[in-house]
Amino acid sequence: PRTGGRRRRPWRVRCWSWGGVLLGEEVLLHVYLASTDPHTDRNTAAACFGLSLEQVKIVVTGVPGATADREDQGFQLPLGLLALKTGCPVKLTATREESFLGHAHRHPTLLRYRHHADADGKLIKVEAQILLDAGAYADTSAESLAAAVSFACGPYVVPNAFIEGWAVRTNNPPSGHVRGEGAMQVCAAYEAQMDKLAKKLGIDPAEIRLRNVLATGDVLPIGQTVTCPAPVAELLQAVRDFPLPALPKDTPEDEWLLPGGPEGAGEPGAVRRGVGYGLGMVHMLGIEGADEVSTATVKVHDGIATVLCAAVETGQGFTTLARQIVQETLGIDEVHVAPVDTDQPPAGAGCRGRHTWVSGGAVERAAKMVRTQLLQPLAHKFGMSTELLQITDGKITSYDGVLSTTVTEAMDGKELWATAQCRPHPTEPLDAQGQGDAFVGLAFCAIRAVVDVDIELGSVRVVELAVAQDVGRVLNPAQLGARIEAGVTQGVGIALTENLRTPRGLIRHPDLTGYALPTALDAPDIRIVKLVEERDVVAPFGAKSVSAVPVVTSPAAIASAVRAATGRPVNRLPIRPQAAVVTGQ
Repeated sequence: PRTGGRRRRPWRVRCWSWGGVLLGEEVLLHVYLASTDPHTDRNTAAACFGLSLEQVKIVVTGVPGATADREDQGFQLPLGLLALKTGCPVKLTATREESFLGHAHRHPTLLRYRHHADADGKLIKVEAQILLDAGAYADTSAESLAAAVSFACGPYVVPNAFIEGWAVRTNNPPSGHVRGEGAMQVCAAYEAQMDKLAKKLGIDPAEIRLRNVLATGDVLPIGQTVTCPAPVAELLQAVRDFPLPALPKDTPEDEWLLPGGPEGAGEPGAVRRGVGYGLGMVHMLGIEGADEVSTATVKVHDGIATVLCAAVETGQGFTTLARQIVQETLGIDEVHVAPVDTDQPPAGAGCRGRHTWVSGGAVERAAKMVRTQLLQPLAHKFGMSTELLQITDGKITSYDGVLSTTVTEAMDGKELWATAQCRPHPTEPLDAQGQGDAFVGLAFCAIRAVVDVDIELGSVRVVELAVAQDVGRVLNPAQLGARIEAGVTQGVGIALTENLRTPRGLIRHPDLTGYALPTALDAPDIRIVKLVEERDVVAPFGAKSVSAVPVVTSPAAIASAVRAATGRPVNRLPIRPQAAVVTGQ
């Protein structure tokens, strides 16, 4: 359109993603996007625009900041469409309100449970009905539903189970992948049932859990045998035996720590302390037959190693891990990780710890192939096998000390490179009876929550969360601890503050005022009391996903502690003040 005889500037809607048309070239559409899975985004965009895969290129920009697989097409489709229609570069930025309205959220879930147990608290049967609100499209709800029904009984041995699940389209905003999809919702439900069962039978809540915990060799309700390490009893015992924090009356000068903070209207006499437990489990990698594969290339030249892999760094630490792998395998200090785009082979989405497992495995294999290329000439020259040579601190030495040289000297100006793939063992879809080996691996967590509750005002303060987690193998201690603490803090928000209300299909408060995120003042003391390192033999490094399972477990543990403090059932998350108020006191 023209105004006053002058051509308008291209329409711009604010965003960090860019689209543009390059006519006369093989690539017709370039999209610069903060994506977690550029190849899937490219495939979807090409299908929607009627283009071939070669005509669309996605370049990953910056850190996506996604806590899970950002599978929704809120940016790339309108961005690419505007660029194609206008023939001009287009920039698109979502406002906070547009982000709330357009991006996928966690599935709201309605759950009904009935637990059966004997007088000693041993579970006999679990019946459950699970209803997921898939929102308008239900694009990714099948995987969330599969996780929900598979983990409906939790990390407990249940001889008999009858589980029904549905994901239904509604007029609510779209639901999608968020950390612990499906597993978080059912964890809150089955842990509430364990608390109620313990109260009914007069058994300590921790003890009744210990009597039923899952272990390696047990069978899930879907018929799959747990073959990975499952030290659930060890995790629960660790948090149960950890010393409890001091009571507020022991430190009267800390009255500002009461629920509501220093400006709160509560009275110390109305505060009750509660201790609760949560046991959670999540799956790693894709499920139900998903083809998990990643490709990586490692190049070495002039003493510098470069890693090419389409694994997007979303904060999970993949670039650090890739550097560590190459440095340890090749003895090279300077390692660069190349930017990600769709010219590289696919590596899949950055969620469920898959890049640590699959992409890290591909980098390791490629680095070992380059190591072989580096050592073979030396081994041949000295008449020994490459297994008798080792690389330490940039030096290559033989077992007998005859050979001693640096990696740079051994390279002699050559360029070495290798490409490798990593593909875990296949899974299968659940059959009509809900049976099948649907998961590659599982991760477990136990959390003990200590809360203070003002039973008159209903305000809740999380005092401490003690965490014990099954991590497989610790690759980066500092990073692992930070990710566990971040996951636990996210769970605090799910338990207490993050309430997305959608009356008549409309989000009531599409902002961070009505949807409150936990701040540093809301974060409790987080004590990582135990990390169980039992290496999973099918994982390239034995490592497990560490971020999702604390998110799954901490809301259930906090709700359990509020139940212990108030005696109220607490059947809904987030916990609203009215759910914690005790009348008749």
